[in-house]
Amino acid sequence: MEESELYKKLGILTKDKDKWEDNIPYVSSLLAHDSVKIQAKALWLLGEMRLEYPLKVQDAVPAIVSFCDSEESLLRERAVNALGRIGRGNCCVIQPYWTDLFRFASDDEANVRLSFIWASENIATNTPDIYENIRNR
Repeated sequence: MEESELYKKLGILTKDKDKWEDNIPYVSSLLAHDSVKIQAKALWLLGEMRLEYPLKVQDAVPAIVSFCDSEESLLRERAVNALGRIGRGNCCVIQPYWTDLFRFASDDEANVRLSFIWASENIATNTPDIYENIRNR
């Protein structure tokens, strides 16, 4: 399937929340796609799916985390965003990666730093006490 066609298909899926649960494995599989655009959309969509199905998305978390080391700032940004959304749905799912996320507060790219702030806000929405043990970094 061509990139533009696949991107359009993901856009339709984004709006059809009734199909999210069944499509989590499919969207997760797109993290291995060779297109940065498709990977970024899949990361974003997995983050969105988290509110409805945080425990079903948890299997994709290690793959999402792997994008945190990407040379592509868009993929780092989307990975951090997705982890923030997943953490808002269920903080325990991202807890093994929690302290590592703080390195993005000083990422070279402003969009990644902003995503870290936004992700932190998302996580703090339902789990503000997680910040109690964080020291100045």
